[in-house]
Amino acid sequence: MAGRTAGGLSGKGFRFAVVVSRFNEFITARLRASAVDMLERLGAATIEVIEVPGAFEIPAAARAAADTHGFDAIVCLGLILRGETPHFDFIAREVTRGIGQSALETGVPHAFGVLTCETLEEAIQRAGLKAGNKGAEAALAAVEMANLFSLLRVRFSGHK
Repeated sequence: MAGRTAGGLSGKGFRFAVVVSRFNEFITARLRASAVDMLERLGAATIEVIEVPGAFEIPAAARAAADTHGFDAIVCLGLILRGETPHFDFIAREVTRGIGQSALETGVPHAFGVLTCETLEEAIQRAGLKAGNKGAEAALAAVEMANLFSLLRVRFSGHK
């Protein structure tokens, strides 16, 4: 018979880092506020906001936070807006790769809340100024993954 394992949505007892870029702060401040609010509502024990200059710096800061072993999950938030040069593609690719690599190499879940938008209007929509907020969604994913990793450790390795 097949087993089923899924994470829950209680942040109680879990520690979270929220790595957020300051560039495009009109949007990223809203992502951060929604992520922190969601983590608080779900009962997170610790929420540490780590600010970085831009999106490119998010993976390095997320990795540094994960390497401390002080967090159960990392929420990564930022905005990369397409401009008139290929810069957007390079940055978006490397930020995505770096966040994923950090999660895989450290064993600490990283939730991806970095918006890659064609226009400011699209970013405004995704930052919850009109409807849902990707910062809150990333926080939910982080809580679920922290729960899942904890459950897997307890259930299959005997460690908490």
